[in-house]
Amino acid sequence: MSAAETPSARPHRVRDPELHRRAILDAAARAFTERGYNKATLRDIARRAGVTHGLVLRHFGSKENLFLAAVPGTRSIDGISEDSPEPLPARIARQFVRRMEEPDGTDTFLALVRSAADDEHAAGALYVAMQERTNEAYRRLLGAHALEHRVPFLAALLVGVTFSRYVVKAGALAEMNVARLTEDLTSAVEALLSSDLEARSSRDSGDRM
Repeated sequence: MSAAETPSARPHRVRDPELHRRAILDAAARAFTERGYNKATLRDIARRAGVTHGLVLRHFGSKENLFLAAVPGTRSIDGISEDSPEPLPARIARQFVRRMEEPDGTDTFLALVRSAADDEHAAGALYVAMQERTNEAYRRLLGAHALEHRVPFLAALLVGVTFSRYVVKAGALAEMNVARLTEDLTSAVEALLSSDLEARSSRDSGDRM
């Protein structure tokens, strides 16, 4: 047996669940963005991540769960909800634009919007699931009234911006530079949420008195 064939010389397979999970999420983001939710497969994602199909299922259970885990929007809400001197509308706009402008173009929110044309039912179910994952954070930030009467319009605004600038890539939004887009989106979010932000601020001031 040659030295290259001895057990000590064989490549050592690293068992790192978190490393595997990260590789799967990265591969899923690429696959969903390139192929859309309906056409992306768990076997293709496993191949891209360099793991087995069974390992993907062991980590995430289903394609829907994997998609939701890979969507930055459901994770970045935690950053938006952290205490910050930056006004909430500015935080929402800045984080949204930063995510969508990533040069690799693998934000899976894009995949959701693109998938609507291929599979309306699946896209709708995923959209509702994404909203449910962020509802508690928005309730905490804005209150129950805003969650029911403002947040659905905020979601529709962000979907519209995504479609215009990043899917069809046409019109005024597609032609704006990033700084102008962020500034104008901040103003739009502020106009939408202003009354609830003022009401929340008044309540907080009253609680401190």
